[in-house]
Amino acid sequence: MDLKVQVLAAFLFVVGLLIILTKKNTIILLMGIELLLNAANLSLVGFSNYLGHIDGQVQVIFTITIAAAESAIGLSILVNLYRNFGSIKTDKAVTLKG
Repeated sequence: MDLKVQVLAAFLFVVGLLIILTKKNTIILLMGIELLLNAANLSLVGFSNYLGHIDGQVQVIFTITIAAAESAIGLSILVNLYRNFGSIKTDKAVTLKG
């Protein structure tokens, strides 16, 4: 197995996790979530290539589809957040109305 791919995936995962834990801007949080998903995708493709199976690569296609839907929903949430609170910072949205 190519260790470089797994090290890169781990690095991307840690960077995404640090972004999620430290940032308050919602757009940056969504970018951190995308980094986490891409790190998992990279790891799946690396293991799939090593094992000679296509299962991991098929699962990556589904994950990319889910990530695209998550981005569209996240951006619509950002638009509503800005309309209601005048800011896209997550600490401003403490009183969500349903």
